[in-house]
Amino acid sequence: MLTLYDCASAPSPRRARIFLAEKGLAYDTVPIDLRQGEQFGPAYRRINPDGTVPALQTEEGLLLTDNAAIAAYLEARYPEPPLLGRSPAEQAAIASWNWRMEFDGLLAVAEALRNSSPAMAGRALPGPIDYAQIPALAERGRARIGHFFDHLNERLQGREFIASEQFSVADITAVVALDFARIVQCQPQPQHQALLRWRAALGQRPSIGQNGR
Repeated sequence: MLTLYDCASAPSPRRARIFLAEKGLAYDTVPIDLRQGEQFGPAYRRINPDGTVPALQTEEGLLLTDNAAIAAYLEARYPEPPLLGRSPAEQAAIASWNWRMEFDGLLAVAEALRNSSPAMAGRALPGPIDYAQIPALAERGRARIGHFFDHLNERLQGREFIASEQFSVADITAVVALDFARIVQCQPQPQHQALLRWRAALGQRPSIGQNGR
């Protein structure tokens, strides 16, 4: 049985949960309480020395400690339905758009949150090393989120999915980034009609609805 080290309120484990749900895979869950700092305790640091979630333990005992590794393993081990693409061209497009969704979306929200929240003081970057907050980066993060909404709305004009004709990991990363932006009071506006349509449609997928935020 697969085992997912999870935190229900965090965006990164949500990406893994959606991926697992799309693959139709059963797994055990080990909750990690980030608010209480459990990720930095000795028990979890033996699982993932970086102290981040998610982590996935495979049936063979392999430990995967980031979403890129989790997606690559699950796609290779359980290829249907494909979430990383079938043809070389499709795989390249999905990889490119997934990176854009992570860099322009998720990392922008994290930049805004981690550099402004009092709860994140001294925790401006994930992991075991303490980094001081830089308030200017919070403002830059919010600006980046606005550009992310604009660019994604433009991309989704006349499209059902972001990277290809099928739902893919790029849609997973994007929807998690979009929903995560609420934590810094950033949401799509009425002019983002294509983006709002896409989000409403994805909300009908069981993997998204059951793992919603």
